[in-house]
Amino acid sequence: MLSTVFSAGLFGIDGYIVTVECNAQSKIPEFNLVGLPDLAVKEAKERVRTACENSGYRFPSLALMVNLAPADRKKEGSAFDVPILLGILRCGGIINYNVDFSDKCFVGELSLSGKLRPVRGALCLCVAARDAGIKEFYAPAEVAGEAAAVEGITVYAVNNITELVDHLNGKKPLAPIECDRRVFEEATLSSSIDFSDVKGQAMAKRALEIAAAGGHNVLLIGPPGTGKSMLSKRIPTILPPMTFDEAIETTKIHSVSGTIPDGASLVAHRPFRSPHHTMSAVSLVGGGINPQPGEISLAHNGVLFLDELPEFPKIVTDSLRQPLEDRRVTITRANGRVTYPCSFMMVAAMNPCRCGFYGHPTQKCTCSAGDIKRYLSRISGPLLDRIDIQIELPSLSYSDISSNTKIEESSAAVRERVKAARTFAINRMDNKDGFYCNAQLDSASIRKYCKTDAAAEVLIKAAYEKMGMSARGYDRIMRVARTIADLDRSDVIGAKHIAEAIQYRSLDKKYWGN
Repeated sequence: MLSTVFSAGLFGIDGYIVTVECNAQSKIPEFNLVGLPDLAVKEAKERVRTACENSGYRFPSLALMVNLAPADRKKEGSAFDVPILLGILRCGGIINYNVDFSDKCFVGELSLSGKLRPVRGALCLCVAARDAGIKEFYAPAEVAGEAAAVEGITVYAVNNITELVDHLNGKKPLAPIECDRRVFEEATLSSSIDFSDVKGQAMAKRALEIAAAGGHNVLLIGPPGTGKSMLSKRIPTILPPMTFDEAIETTKIHSVSGTIPDGASLVAHRPFRSPHHTMSAVSLVGGGINPQPGEISLAHNGVLFLDELPEFPKIVTDSLRQPLEDRRVTITRANGRVTYPCSFMMVAAMNPCRCGFYGHPTQKCTCSAGDIKRYLSRISGPLLDRIDIQIELPSLSYSDISSNTKIEESSAAVRERVKAARTFAINRMDNKDGFYCNAQLDSASIRKYCKTDAAAEVLIKAAYEKMGMSARGYDRIMRVARTIADLDRSDVIGAKHIAEAIQYRSLDKKYWGN
């Protein structure tokens, strides 16, 4: 007797359909599993047998051959436990052979008691099932909420194998679960931190508002205690709320990585990733024997914060250069090539020198000129070229941090201006260009979209000659000026927009001599 059950496997963040074929014959009992399984899949034989018996079902005394097709693709993980057991139970007559399995997909790991345990990538697996024309998707209860966000397929949450068998036999039908978008929309606006928590630093706040409106990368420079980390952690609160499509795309990455918060079905807030400077290039970009997303992909549609930027090994920071340009990273291994999206806003912070007090008005710097030069030289020029905004944070006075009279602006108020600026920019851009923010504009697009008036043209020409700008430096200033003009809802870039944009590149000469 042959029984066929559909399941799904993962490759990168994409799923693919796996056909679980179970053939049973009245011979000496044995249990063979083929189809290029890895060790976790091979161990399914013992989990399946024990879970079956502890669920109250007699494991068939038959010669069982289970094949996972396509047989030329390596199967990884424990998601095939449930479909393997269902195929065996159907061959053993415990599940009615007339039950139609052609439009159903099953995933889940089995505990020895018969309970279904969660698996990674439930959302990705459900998308693959939907795209293959399957109508019903069965997943462990803990991750079924992820899968329910996929439209066009009915999702069932299953707690244990007994519950599933009773449902398939028509004894106790399960109710499908649905994704409530209202809960998601409410969650996108909730946050425990706010821009108003930060005292002072008006210029830095303005720079971060511009960065959020245009998707620009930012470098914050200042002595310890000036609020660099505090401001950076609040950037996601001023970015536009996640759209549902962005949430699906982001959740796929976090689902594969197993980093979705407990109790959450979708990633509702823009990610904020802050890796330690001791990390490796593989941890940042992604990779491994079985490639996994790195920090840059986990920051997709959000913020990647690199605190103490000069402390990162140069090989690590230089590995960011191509992903910052391409907004995706491709990892090639012997068993295939995986591409992960990584469209993120990079925010870096650093001290002006190793001791942190170079240029401080009251604290004495203990670094020599050579020490400062060596410290700053750890940041490569090509990486700096990809940072549009540099801002210096001064140390705060006692009156700045102790004053209770001034009410700081909230994240909600700043977010509304950011949303309006992005909408203004998107309405101006040609959809065929594929841009969604000004930080992505290349030289040709700058000529197309960055129209200046006469006064602005005079100012940018004078700045170009006086500051000894390169073509890249010119492009950086024009991109930032375009965003500042968008915040003013101006189609034409004026002199005041150019002047403000130049301020955010003035540290080039002070620190790097450019």
